[in-house]
Amino acid sequence: MTQDGAPLWLSAAAACVGALMASVFGFIIVSALQAALGGDAAALMGDTWRPDAGQYGIAPMIWATLVLSLSALALSWCLSVGCACFMHGLSPRWAARALGAVIRFMTAVPTVVYGFVSVFLLVPLVRRSLGGSGLCWLSAGLVLSLQILPAMTLVIDGALRAVEERTALTTAALGISPAQSLAWIALPASRRALLSAATLGFGRAVGDTLIPTMLAGNAVQYARTPLQAMRTLAAHIGLITSTDVTGQAYHSLFAAGGLLLLFSAAASLTVRRLKAEKEKCA
Repeated sequence: MTQDGAPLWLSAAAACVGALMASVFGFIIVSALQAALGGDAAALMGDTWRPDAGQYGIAPMIWATLVLSLSALALSWCLSVGCACFMHGLSPRWAARALGAVIRFMTAVPTVVYGFVSVFLLVPLVRRSLGGSGLCWLSAGLVLSLQILPAMTLVIDGALRAVEERTALTTAALGISPAQSLAWIALPASRRALLSAATLGFGRAVGDTLIPTMLAGNAVQYARTPLQAMRTLAAHIGLITSTDVTGQAYHSLFAAGGLLLLFSAAASLTVRRLKAEKEKCA
């Protein structure tokens, strides 16, 4: 037993996991710095990806990662807030339970199922209705927003539930309806949870590989309209790893990995800070 009462084997396992994670993160950071400083950093941050011509710019992929993640987040966050509100005061109890069961079930659906179904249903629909190939920013954004929706909804649902448990007797004594309690009390008191849910959704969207690979078209360009194809950093890592393990194209993976790690770390630290502020206020 350790001094804090934890079993020795558990502390040893935690230390091993921590060391392993630190090694992985350290490898990514060092490799990213070597790719940026040891090679041509300006070329890596360029606008053109043409390996046959010696051009390895990943700037369009950075743009694609940010705009796809933010657009998916904007749609999914609104839907998540709507779903959470529907389950807290805006629906019959049976409907709220049914929606909650569906949301929890969605968390267990593999990403490949979303992508596979969308390739055969959503992509042809977009192609027939709006033109183009159907493999574009719009298709990837819609499916990505659906994928990150359950996690954000559950975060908001938990916050609203906690507020309602603390204020149930007071609101009942004052004759406040569930909808009024939701609008005037629960939602304002859960604003940090709303921000945490958005940050969590952004982190998951940035790091997703399969949906952009299957649905975004994988064209290295600045997508100006929702019907244009794009390639994200995560999709780039997956594609290059499976096709090329040498040369400057392979080295660009470490720069892409370092940027993804930076985005994810920023999202994680933001969630931790919001959680700490919430506990401090409580």
